[in-house]
Amino acid sequence: MADEATLTNGIETHLPVNFTKATGTALEKGAICKMTTPMTAALSDGDGDIVAGIVHTEVTAAEASPSVSIYREGIFVGTAGVAGVTCGHSIQTDSSTSSANRLVDTDVNTENIVGVALSTATSGNTFTFELKPTHVNLA
Repeated sequence: MADEATLTNGIETHLPVNFTKATGTALEKGAICKMTTPMTAALSDGDGDIVAGIVHTEVTAAEASPSVSIYREGIFVGTAGVAGVTCGHSIQTDSSTSSANRLVDTDVNTENIVGVALSTATSGNTFTFELKPTHVNLA
């Protein structure tokens, strides 16, 4: 998998939490995951996914483990999607126009936010961001 998010300077600001995952599913370290019910993590595959967080410890498909450790907060380095990101703007997943794990500025009235960009980057370039999944009901 490409464009995995990496923890900045290896400093954990928050401990990862365990989420359920589908048995036989592989989740690579640094992958951005969406959340399904009940508190289950799966690979992000769409724009504006409900964000579970970022995988802390890789889980292979061969492992029978029913759980995966997920960061819900922290400072990470990620990769900008097609539209890029702007320092200070909220960011969302961008899987429809970019490869998995890329992020872009949120659209107006976005309900599912990954966090906040701490630097500006154009498509394919890395940037620092604060992981802080936020969800609001605007409808």
